[in-house]
Amino acid sequence: MVSAAERLASNMNMGMFARATELKQRLLFVLGALIIYRLGTFIPIPGIDPVILDEIFRQHQGGVLGVFNMFSGGALSRMTIFALAVMPYISASIIIQLMSVAVPQLAQLKKEGESGRRKINQYTRYGTLVLAIFQSYGIAVGLEGMTGGNGMSAVIEPGLFFRFTTVITLTSGTMFLMWLGEQITQRGIGQGISLIIFTGIIANLPSALASMFDLGRKGVLSTPVILIIIAICVGLIALIVYVERAQRRILIQYPKRQVGNKIMQGEATHLPLKLNSAGVIPPIFASSILLFPLTIAGFNAEGGPEWLRTVSTYLAHGQPLYIAMYLGIIAFFSFFYTAVVFNPTETAENLRKNGGFIAGIRPGKSTADYLDYVLTRLTVVGAAYLCLVCIIPELLIAEYAIPFYLGGTSLLIVVNVIIDFVGQVQSHLFAHQYEALIKKSRLKGRKK
Repeated sequence: MVSAAERLASNMNMGMFARATELKQRLLFVLGALIIYRLGTFIPIPGIDPVILDEIFRQHQGGVLGVFNMFSGGALSRMTIFALAVMPYISASIIIQLMSVAVPQLAQLKKEGESGRRKINQYTRYGTLVLAIFQSYGIAVGLEGMTGGNGMSAVIEPGLFFRFTTVITLTSGTMFLMWLGEQITQRGIGQGISLIIFTGIIANLPSALASMFDLGRKGVLSTPVILIIIAICVGLIALIVYVERAQRRILIQYPKRQVGNKIMQGEATHLPLKLNSAGVIPPIFASSILLFPLTIAGFNAEGGPEWLRTVSTYLAHGQPLYIAMYLGIIAFFSFFYTAVVFNPTETAENLRKNGGFIAGIRPGKSTADYLDYVLTRLTVVGAAYLCLVCIIPELLIAEYAIPFYLGGTSLLIVVNVIIDFVGQVQSHLFAHQYEALIKKSRLKGRKK
């Protein structure tokens, strides 16, 4: 006869195997979804001449098209069904976040918990659809006006039908990727949209490294320079990992309270404030803003106004004006976006309502002022860190013409996504181990 303890141990082992199987299934789902995404980046939209399109993108790869092409994993340069990638979704999310500060109705939705979050997500989807339609139409019109070196258009048969099919195809591709990202978040591991962007960047890194080594083979870059570039990239990755995991923990205390006839002891917890609360948004904004004049000037290389060509010359990679404005915009958006995502007054009010307080600080306005003071100091360090991480690759790109994909923004995104993904995998494993320990303790208790 099998004892009760043996049956319990057998059930426990079966439960651990089932949980391990669940984790494996989640990982396989993420892998399958990302493979589908990568396959879609090679399906071209109809009516495009790929040879002329490739020539056009080589002429404008240093502009804002290079940024969007990096996020799309090369789909924009190939003009495939996923050419817009998830950029409309990111733009819509940022717009909704900014509006939640200025629009009272959206601010109230953020306080309503899960139901409010679902409504905000729905508004974000509507915004994504609108932005995708406008951006895809702009791409369709822009493609009709693009010509290669031989004067041939990238569009085989320009006209209303081409614009209509392009809008439908690109918009559908973006909405599918948005849905796919949500499925990865719910049924897989990690943030789906972030993993899609991560996959697009990683997919182009091998070719970027091959281009850099090819420059070394041709004698453009010497071996010591290549080794120094690799060492700098490794050092920047280590710096990103260290800073992104850094937190300033503010001790929050809760007083004793009476629940029925019992007096509950006071509790102490921490309010974590990240050193870089703005994330990768400031570098993305800075790159997009500064590269727009360069892109427009490239499209109007022959008939454009003189002042536009002058501006694009001064805002080229490595120019002093470009570097100064790049650092200034990163610093500005670091403070601006941090103020959007963290409200000291609201946090202080929530602490007061729940009976929490910071030792030595009066609840209410004094707590809000203290949180604002701490957050400002952290943001100064975070902005300096973002400027350092982003400006070093920019100088290397300008000096040695290394590939664009080795820039600071791409390193920030890749490292942040890996940290988040590994953290969520560890959380699943720790949860499984914790449940197993509880069952083991119960098993020992029954044996006694």
